[in-house]
Amino acid sequence: MNKKEINEIKKNFSEKCGFFTIGQVVSAFVDSEKNIKFRSNVLFPTLPQEDSELIMAILKKTLSGSLGRNLKEYAFPKDAYLEGGMQPFMYELVRSKLKDEEMVDKFLSAIVERMQYVSTYAVFAAHCTYSVLNKTKQDELTDDAEHEIDYDFIITAVCPVELRYDGLIFSDETNSIVRKTTADRIIEMPSDGFLFPIFSDRRPDINGVLVYSKNAAKPNTSVVDDLLGCEFVLSYKNEKETFHAILNNVVGEELDYDMITAVNDKLTELVDKSAHETEPATVGKHELSSILWEVGVPQEKLEHLPKVFETAMGEKPLTAVNLIERKTVLSAPSITVNIGKDAQDKVRCEKIDGRRCLIIALDDPEVSVNGMPTNIK
Repeated sequence: MNKKEINEIKKNFSEKCGFFTIGQVVSAFVDSEKNIKFRSNVLFPTLPQEDSELIMAILKKTLSGSLGRNLKEYAFPKDAYLEGGMQPFMYELVRSKLKDEEMVDKFLSAIVERMQYVSTYAVFAAHCTYSVLNKTKQDELTDDAEHEIDYDFIITAVCPVELRYDGLIFSDETNSIVRKTTADRIIEMPSDGFLFPIFSDRRPDINGVLVYSKNAAKPNTSVVDDLLGCEFVLSYKNEKETFHAILNNVVGEELDYDMITAVNDKLTELVDKSAHETEPATVGKHELSSILWEVGVPQEKLEHLPKVFETAMGEKPLTAVNLIERKTVLSAPSITVNIGKDAQDKVRCEKIDGRRCLIIALDDPEVSVNGMPTNIK
């Protein structure tokens, strides 16, 4: 799914949309011992309005975040299509519209048994139908737009449950401030989720699944690998670490402040130019070679880039948005300096009397120290 397709589903994911409906909704509570303590399966319209609004918000949250970071599409590998694999099971689950109680139990059991989770959690899953209307080439509905197909899908959210003791509370019964003696198990917004089948070319595609991770730096890999049976790809943090390793291996000691910030600027330009594109910008070995050439890396070093890149990534490109920094951070033991994008040229590193020094040019002599203004003379 690209950004346009995700946004179309997210935009119409509402009770107010005449082309979108939610049918069955499955809810479950799982304790820290992997026991399903509660399970329900009801029609969404029968829920109290307050409950339905909260569940709608939880499910919709799994469509949020940046594509390539929080949202990643995974294709099912060949063995996932075999008998007992997750792809045919999910396909039949969608066809059942969550009305088959035995299949729902198997689905919840698969989540509990295969997914790794550190504490108690709640699961919400819903069968949804989006009636896809014909659009013009300009992506607009015509006055006589006809209903083309129904996009049926299952959307699932996994939510951490926090045990809260709030200390002192005001009691309406005694009209006084008293100590709270009970704890509440609060269901938070989802940490993980997935949607199947994906919505590709405005049609269902049963060969892929869209996975949501709240913590893009440390995603729950068991959702992808163990539960869905797909092959996990690098998190954005891992991509950035891999990118840094590639730069170090190719450029080596010539990788200084000016070159690092110049590479970041080039990548930022690439990301900004593709902001309105449907697919996130990527950086392969050829794109990276061009960028490094433009910032001054000599050809003899660039000759090693293809091999270094392929060793680290194979034939897969890096996601550009995962590589950039919107501000420059200089770090040394006990010292951290944050530099805004418009001030990068005011900073340089030099050796003075044999010591490496950080030189910062100041247009205004007034500098704030611990929030108090002071003049540097």
